[in-house]
Formats: sequence, C-alpha cells, structure tokens
Amino acid sequence: MHSKKFIYLNVVLAAMIFLTASGFTVVGHRGDPVKAPEETFQSIDTAFNEGADYVELDLHVSKDNVLVISHDRNLERVTGIPAIVSQKNFSYLSSLHQKNGEPMHSLDELFAHYKDNPNAKFLLETKKTKKGNPKNMEDLMKTSIDKYHMENRVMFHSFSASSLKKESELMPNIPRIFIAGTIKRVNFDVLSYVTGVNLSSNIITPEIINDIHYMHKSIYAWDEMNESPSKWNTLVNMQIDGVVTNYPATGNEYRDLKDQSRETNFNQNTFYMGLKDLPIYENPYKQIKTKKKVHPLDGYHVSNIVSFHGEKYVQLGENEFALAEGFNSDAELNNLRPYFGAKAVFRSQQPNNYLYEDPDDPDTLINQMPVDKAETIQAVQKIGSETWLKVDGGWINAQYVLIQLNDQAVYGNNSSNSYFSLPKTQRIKNIDLQQEFYFLQNRNNSKIIPATLMKQFNHLPFVNNNTSDNYSMNQI
Repeated sequence: MHSKKFIYLNVVLAAMIFLTASGFTVVGHRGDPVKAPEETFQSIDTAFNEGADYVELDLHVSKDNVLVISHDRNLERVTGIPAIVSQKNFSYLSSLHQKNGEPMHSLDELFAHYKDNPNAKFLLETKKTKKGNPKNMEDLMKTSIDKYHMENRVMFHSFSASSLKKESELMPNIPRIFIAGTIKRVNFDVLSYVTGVNLSSNIITPEIINDIHYMHKSIYAWDEMNESPSKWNTLVNMQIDGVVTNYPATGNEYRDLKDQSRETNFNQNTFYMGLKDLPIYENPYKQIKTKKKVHPLDGYHVSNIVSFHGEKYVQLGENEFALAEGFNSDAELNNLRPYFGAKAVFRSQQPNNYLYEDPDDPDTLINQMPVDKAETIQAVQKIGSETWLKVDGGWINAQYVLIQLNDQAVYGNNSSNSYFSLPKTQRIKNIDLQQEFYFLQNRNNSKIIPATLMKQFNHLPFVNNNTSDNYSMNQI
C-alpha cells in the first residue's frame, strides 16, 4: 500500500513544484548537560550516543595560553572552586574536577581524545570580552586544529563578530556562525565574513529564515535551558539548518521524523471540498491537534505539502497542517462544485466500478461500488485532468458513475445550481437521468431501462437556477 490521501491541485504547476530536504543538524549544547556534567567527555559521549552530529563547546584562554574548555570564566559553578581561567595556569586548572570526577580539559586534550573517532565533530565558541580579548585565541585555535587535523570536523560560532572575522582570515574553509541575540545585529558587514547565523528560537520566523537563506547563509536555532517538547512541535516546521540544544536526544528524534518526510513547495489558493471537518495539527510528525478545524468549503492558502508515513498534509499556516484529502485549487472550484453535496451511482454503463484507497495509486484497489445504489459524495479530488469522488467504500473515478444533483444547499453550495451556472460546454455530461426524470417511470411499475450517457441534453426540461455562493468561498 502506498499513501492513502493525495493532493494534486493544479497540473499546470507540476513543473514548478520541487522537493526539499527536510533534515537539520543536531548540536548538543555543551554535550548533554542534563544527563552529565557539561563539557566533560561523559557529557560529550552521551550527546553523540543520542544522535548529535556536533557537540558545542566553549573556549577560554588560561594565563599560560592554553585553550580551556569551559563556558564560565570563573570555574566555581562547575568545580566548586573559585578560579578565573585567564588568571591561572592550566596545570592548576586541570587539577580541578567536575562532579563526575573529570578534570577540566584543554582543546588539545579534547582533540587527542577524539582524533580517532571521525564522527566526533565540534562547534567551538570563542568567549571574548567586549574589548575583544584575548587577542590570540584564534591563533591558538588554528595551531591546535592543524596539529590534530580537525579542519573538517569543526565549526565556529561566537557572539564576537571580530573573532569570526579573524577566523575567516586564518581558517577561511571552516564554517563560521554568528550568534545574534537580536536580529538587529545581523548586518551586511557581518554577513560578508560569516557562513551562517545562530538565533534564539524566540525570535526566529519563517520570514527571517527566508531572508537568511536568500543571502546564501545557513541558520541555526538555539534555546534556553527550559526548552520543552511543545516548542519542538513548532520549531521543527521551520526550514532551519541546525539546532543547538540541551536535549540532543529530543533533537535527534524530531530530526529523524522530519528526515522521513518530503516537503513540496506549493504556494496555491485552495478550497476544502469534503463533508467532514478536519483537525488541524501543529505538525505532521506527532499530530498534536490545535483547537482549529478545517470546515467544508473553507478557503486556504497552501504553502507546502508534506508527505509523511504514507499520508500527505497541506500546510495552512506557520504551525497548521491538515490531511490533504479534498483540497483543490481555487481554479477548479466552479467545475467541481456540482459534485459537492451530490450523490454518485453506478448503473453499469461504464467499464468498471472499482474503488481505490488512494485515487492516485492503481495498486490500492480495495472494492467495487454497488450497482444502482446512490451514495453521497464525501469528498472531491482533482488529480491532473481526472476528477475522483470519495464514497463509502473508497475513491472512484467520476467518469465511471452518474451524478445525482442536489437541489438543496449543503454548506451553502447547491450542486444543481452550481451545475447550471456553468457554460453548457463546461457542464459534466454524466448526469443520472433516472433520478432527474423519475416521473417518466411507467404507471404499471415496470422496470425502467437504465439510461445511457448523453452528450447533450439541452432540449430536456431543465431549469436554469441562479447561482448560490457560500460565504467562506470569498475568504481568500
């Protein structure tokens, strides 16, 4: 079996649609600081075992010019001993231990420890003062990277633009990411020597991502220590290139889910042509429902179509997704309205009455539509040049059934009026005449011979009624 619900809204746009890769890079913030003391080998190993692609580490320079791995300049928080890194030699700093018994490590020790593990990669942050000190940090980094041949296994990021600029001069082939607490710090000068931007998830928007990508730069997201799964449910919808997270296992879980999907850029106005309300989810991956629903004949702008685990979802907003079944291009609206609220019946005039689970997949044949049993059309789907109708048992091609128009409004749409509002050349030809002209039945109740399809029936006594529009159709 393939996917159950497909959407092909406009065949003319087929050449314009393209698939985009969904995955992003997972960076463990100081390793996994929740399960092990931060920036220790234990924390780093935990992050890699949980699926992190990189581990983010912070660097300070000791009094004797050794690059020390620590977020804080004062080691009291992590070791219990007050010691300013820049004021002590590394021989003393390495005698201080974290809660798991590990000593403070240097960058050289880190590279020596992981040099034979090609999957161990690091995002290194330079910790600088407002005056740009220490001045020799970037030179020390280059020496260590060259010594252990780590140039293809590291990236840089920093709040210090001047540090990144110097790194671009010393090591131009290593990616450099500017950490910006506010988007106002991101300017053309900075973008001229960095390869990406790292922003708080609280300020990232799809518009900012589009702008950064337009300038051929990557965009990473970071969060505070109180990050929650609920934030992941919305962050995963954005086209970020990476995330720096305190929960690498969670990041890897969402990344794996997104890697299993394929996203199609669509950018089209649509209408939902189904009789049932559809739930709107925060994302297609965990299907956490929002309080909103898609109602019959609601109009939406669909930005993307996401294929995930045999289903297709339309993206209706920043964090709003619904199953794609029944969504059709607004260009097809008038031609499809006669089907909405009508019934379909198979009267043996056509070659088959096959029902499919997926109207776009001939391998999903599941049943046959009963003969002479009119069934309510539950959803309408235009696929290329063909129209498909959903009835109780599955999907059937509209050309293989006859249509019984409904002169009563269904969600504001009158299928009979919709039919007659079309130009004669655009009206569907497969109207069920047994239903429309039942008064022709013989008085002795003899069985009526099944009507054949008629190419034109303008001479028959149809009444051309006025058009009836549903208010929601005017909302795009």
